[in-house]
Amino acid sequence: QVQLVESGGGLVRAGGSLRLSCAASGSPFATLSMGWFRQAPGKERKFVAAITWDGRDTYYADSVKGRFTISRGDAKNTVFLQMDGLKPEDTGVYYCVAPYPSGPALTSSNVQSLALYDYWGQGTQVTVSS
Repeated sequence: QVQLVESGGGLVRAGGSLRLSCAASGSPFATLSMGWFRQAPGKERKFVAAITWDGRDTYYADSVKGRFTISRGDAKNTVFLQMDGLKPEDTGVYYCVAPYPSGPALTSSNVQSLALYDYWGQGTQVTVSS
């Protein structure tokens, strides 16, 4: 069973930066595509960013393009989300996600769909004060 563990959340002022990390365990052979969703209080979970298993393709929500950067770590099945120029509307719980290794490939058409992702972390809180 794959488990995803996030870290790096916290409280930051508007304009500041945070770096989230996610490490997957339980998938000794497969390299996973991975991504991030977030959920603001009282709102639905929304796609933030994703990266393919080989790191060749990245995808971003329009709201974070140019401010957030997703990347893979040197360790297998680790991913980072560098968040710069943070805004109060970026506040929420950030979830690391991954699809089944044998599932559909990430494409621009499906990457924002919650249903694509089979594994979810517990979430890490990001709070941006104005």
